[in-house]
Amino acid sequence: MQDTLQGTLDNHSKTKWAQFGTLITVFFFWGFVAASNDILIPVFKKAFDLSQGESQLVSVAFYVAYTVGSLIYFGISKAIGSDLLNKIGYKNGIALGLIISALGTLLFYPAANNASFTLMISGLFIVGLGFSLQQIAANPLAIVMGDPRTGAQRLTMAGGINNFGTTIGPLLVSFAIFGSVSSGSSVASIESVKTPYLILGIAFVLVAIFIKFSSVPNKIDLDAVAKEEAVEADKLSDKKSAFHYPQLIMGMIAIFVYVGVEVSTASNLPDYLEKYLGISTEKVAPYISLYWASLMIGRWTGAVGAFDVKAGTKKMLGFFMPYLAFGVFLFVNTIANHDVSGFYIYALVIAVMIVCDILSKGNPVRMLLIFSSAGIISLCTGMLTSGMVSAYAFMSVGLFCSTLWPCIFTIAVAGLGRHTNQGSSLLIMMIMGGGIVSWVQGVMADQVGIQFSYVVGVLCFAYLVFYAIRAKSLLKAQGIDFDKLGSGSGH
Repeated sequence: MQDTLQGTLDNHSKTKWAQFGTLITVFFFWGFVAASNDILIPVFKKAFDLSQGESQLVSVAFYVAYTVGSLIYFGISKAIGSDLLNKIGYKNGIALGLIISALGTLLFYPAANNASFTLMISGLFIVGLGFSLQQIAANPLAIVMGDPRTGAQRLTMAGGINNFGTTIGPLLVSFAIFGSVSSGSSVASIESVKTPYLILGIAFVLVAIFIKFSSVPNKIDLDAVAKEEAVEADKLSDKKSAFHYPQLIMGMIAIFVYVGVEVSTASNLPDYLEKYLGISTEKVAPYISLYWASLMIGRWTGAVGAFDVKAGTKKMLGFFMPYLAFGVFLFVNTIANHDVSGFYIYALVIAVMIVCDILSKGNPVRMLLIFSSAGIISLCTGMLTSGMVSAYAFMSVGLFCSTLWPCIFTIAVAGLGRHTNQGSSLLIMMIMGGGIVSWVQGVMADQVGIQFSYVVGVLCFAYLVFYAIRAKSLLKAQGIDFDKLGSGSGH
């Protein structure tokens, strides 16, 4: 069924919750697998006797797959003379991506049986390849499933579901792996890795079938959406390709460094916790879970703007939602028999994030500036302190990374019109930063120590601060002003 989602939406357009609820199931899987990689890294490091830099090849394989997938998408679109998703349909593209990811999980069986690190990361590469196609289709869909001017809030909400996956992923995968470990040992059997990923593959296939027969639209009118985004439509320009929009080119670098700092902070965290706090590999799951739960906390907060409720109610939800998300983290870790009493103090750090959210007023440019600056402060605090203060500072980076994806994505594709899919594929391509930056930090950690290697993340956030400042003037010249749009007036 070739449903068409009309782009001629007015300011009072309501979010299409039935379609959106179906779409965000794929966001859950992206988070589940990405966070589970942080459990695989220390397991593989010990099992295969890898250095910290070599262990980060897990992240490299998974995130570089996004680049390869996007290049394949770009190449096919050029070859057929038409945008691939416009040709095969959006929900068909998501379903196809899920099947590709399912094929990747099958490699975990022979990889585990033969204790092959190469096959393991090859399987992750194929999973990431499928995810790239899903992301190219799903992100623009999330923006237009309602008023395009609140698209950033819908992406944030989808990210919140993504981070529910990141919160429980490390716990479930850790349980599946370390359930086979004898008491007192922190070295897991590599064969225990295959079961959770084979189950995941089955889930991919089932969701692909569900998406295929759902009401998720196959076609969208992107030119009409671009007109809705503009305050001064006469300033919009239809350029020859996405490469002619400076906000996109700079946004590509922004996605690279954002995903880089988000992933590298977490993927290097187990090594830091073991060396400086004496927390062994089999006990690291709740700390990784809190890092990724921090992204869920921030995204649930930022998603409030997408709700069609009164301003007063939105303000109340702005305080309630982050602590509800924190409660989810505490609950799932309690169920997993982890002692969570030491994490209660983190509620104070969440309060800082709420203040940042209020100051941003839902404006994606302002939010990018404020949250990136807070990220710099968090990393510097982590490098200059010790003990749990330092650990909490590093984990709080998740709070300040939480809304950066929708902010960057919304800014980068604003005004692109018919080039939006091309722009989306280019942005997805830059997700490779998650692997490259993690590897760079891992190599630096081998040289200067894990704690001070986090200066890599400081440099990443510094670029995001620059992009936020520059993007405001670039968009204004094209008739797009997020202050006048008031997309986040509910905050």
